[in-house]
Amino acid sequence: MYLDPARGYDLIGDVHGCAHSLERLLAQLGYQRQAGVWRHPRRMALFLGDIIDRGPHIREALHLVHDMVAAGQALCIMGNHEYNALGWVTPAPEGSRRQFVREHTPRHKRLLQQTLEQFEGHPGDWHDFLAWFYQLPLFIDAGRFRLVHACWDGGLIEGLRKQYPDGRIDPAFVQASAVPGSFANRVFERLLRGTDMRLPQGLTLTSEEGFSRAFFRTKFWEDNPQTYGDVVFQPDALPEDVASLPLTPTDKGRLLQYGPDQPMLFVGHYWRRGRPAPIRANLACLDYSAVMAGKLVAYRLDEEQQIDADKFVWVEVDPPEAPR
Repeated sequence: MYLDPARGYDLIGDVHGCAHSLERLLAQLGYQRQAGVWRHPRRMALFLGDIIDRGPHIREALHLVHDMVAAGQALCIMGNHEYNALGWVTPAPEGSRRQFVREHTPRHKRLLQQTLEQFEGHPGDWHDFLAWFYQLPLFIDAGRFRLVHACWDGGLIEGLRKQYPDGRIDPAFVQASAVPGSFANRVFERLLRGTDMRLPQGLTLTSEEGFSRAFFRTKFWEDNPQTYGDVVFQPDALPEDVASLPLTPTDKGRLLQYGPDQPMLFVGHYWRRGRPAPIRANLACLDYSAVMAGKLVAYRLDEEQQIDADKFVWVEVDPPEAPR
């Protein structure tokens, strides 16, 4: 995807319906609202997906981002929550045991609940936004830097490019993702949800949101991890006795690596905490749990070749977002 080298870029992490905080962040970055659209004379915003779900102003956030994209002031890639919304309304392939790509289970409905409720009186809007989600590429590769919501898997991305050169998929691809292990399923699971690993000894964990899980999210850039604690990458820490367990050769073989010699990569998705900072010189996560009273974070990218710790910008998000 072509990006104008004469412009600077402001990369923005998961918004999750925090529209008012997004306006404060854009203002802090020097954008101004003109003719209904947030604009900057020399810069462009690049959103890392997950504009919807959980937050109090989802419809407003979508309109803000959509209008910036339509006016050439921003680009936005797809997050797993936009994909989930498409899967919620897309029929499963013939012969499938499920009715929709995203099964209508209580857990899945709970994740989408805030979005569905906030669009109840605006069905036309929701229909239009679902169509717009297909305009969101799954990745951006600008040569010197890359954007993907959760994990850069070079092999899967090359395979995807052969079918969809600009990274924008279609309803047939979403429908195909309902088949476990299919190429489409692997693309969405890896690029939009990242890498994970089963907990040892049949253990399960309960997240802050009350979901029980047998898997945990893993880092995809560690060169020589030795224990489960070395690869965990999620807000819910592993119990210390589990974290100290050694990884088996099979576990190590399942890990993906993003080498330090590859282009700068920016991701969202992982609910980080604390002061925004690079993970390493060519990797940064910009999701700092905005909707959980964390930070809505941007990175101001110019001509640098390595990520600069001094170029993170953020606003604190009050619980909930303060009304105007």
